[in-house]
Amino acid sequence: MAKPKQVPLDGWDQHSIMAELHRQGMTLAKLAKAKNRRPGSFSHVWKRPVSIAEEAIAEFLKTPKEKLFPDRYPKRTARILDSKFEDYGASQKAPARPDRKAA
Repeated sequence: MAKPKQVPLDGWDQHSIMAELHRQGMTLAKLAKAKNRRPGSFSHVWKRPVSIAEEAIAEFLKTPKEKLFPDRYPKRTARILDSKFEDYGASQKAPARPDRKAA
């Protein structure tokens, strides 16, 4: 009989995810090999998003990736800025763009 998952009270973090993987006899290198990836490629999942690694870990632990990596999901989309910020970030050295709204 398999041991029940012990989810940390404050949620998942890198150490609890790794501990659960090891508890079930799995490593990041083995997961990478199972997904036909280089073993080192999965180690970057803690510093930056690696969707293949996140999905493989979530699939193995039978936990949604949104719960394992809550700061990364839902994916944020580009925001539409208000028109008053239209020229925000424009170079001061570049010639001014024509005012198309007034034309």
